[in-house]
Amino acid sequence: MLKNVLSLFDGISCGRLALDNVGMEYLKYYASEIDKNANDLVRKRFPNTIQLGDVNDWKEWGLEDIDLIIAGSPCQGFSCSGNQENFNHIKSKLFYVFLEVLNHYKPKYFLLENVKMRAEWLEKITEYVGVEPMVINSSLVSAQLRTRVYWMNWDCEMPQDKEIVLSSILTSNSEWNSASISGRRIDPNTNKRSDHNKDLPYTQCVEVRQNPTKSGCLTTADKDSIITKFKTGRHPNAYTELIQGEDWRLLNMEEIEALQTLPKDYTIGYPVSVRRSMVGNGWTVSVIEHLLKSLKNEITRKVNKGRDE
Repeated sequence: MLKNVLSLFDGISCGRLALDNVGMEYLKYYASEIDKNANDLVRKRFPNTIQLGDVNDWKEWGLEDIDLIIAGSPCQGFSCSGNQENFNHIKSKLFYVFLEVLNHYKPKYFLLENVKMRAEWLEKITEYVGVEPMVINSSLVSAQLRTRVYWMNWDCEMPQDKEIVLSSILTSNSEWNSASISGRRIDPNTNKRSDHNKDLPYTQCVEVRQNPTKSGCLTTADKDSIITKFKTGRHPNAYTELIQGEDWRLLNMEEIEALQTLPKDYTIGYPVSVRRSMVGNGWTVSVIEHLLKSLKNEITRKVNKGRDE
């Protein structure tokens, strides 16, 4: 059994859900999170979670016997889709607060998650935490393409591919393909992208993925992950000539939660935009379960070895 667990940037407690799903025993679960909706959801789902508020106030916490720290520090500065401000980003520099907490409590075990990033940034984080990372794509255990980096101080093998396809979690239009809507400058003479030509206006295009059997990575934007009846390629005028509901549609919340391997209706009771944001900012639960199963096995081995000695 673990003593106490501390979750930083806890979000909707995907970490606690995974702990409970794999049968990890612990005494108390402390959670640091500032999003009001996420905290409200956690109070409903896990009423005995001890909520700590802002991670910047960690020196006031005075916690004891922390055996495990889990954290998904904000990724905006590291994401390839952002401005790549790295450690200077106002949110991503909270990584240093994670380090302060980690070095203060010195838990037996820790898990840190972040997005796939430039090699020099990844190497810097690796140097700070002192363990080599594991890069896992959620597509191995879900219908979502979501590559994330995990640093943990226990041994773990790569998950086996469960071969889960998007059609298996769709509530309708199961024969449709994964796509997104993106603004592109299209040359009318060649019908090809010409983003360098500033004289051309942006056209919103439905773009079907090369692997249409998997959803793209969930984000807080609806148009980043849709489904469509079209085949692989680019299809212009998503909002003017193509018809939502007939040519393409947004994923519904049941499908979005399934992509993150959350229980059905886990985030029910909030506006769809809020629910999508909370889920998109969360962890793929099945990935975390895989990592924690390895930790559970390691703890069991150590306990059994102690008994033998």
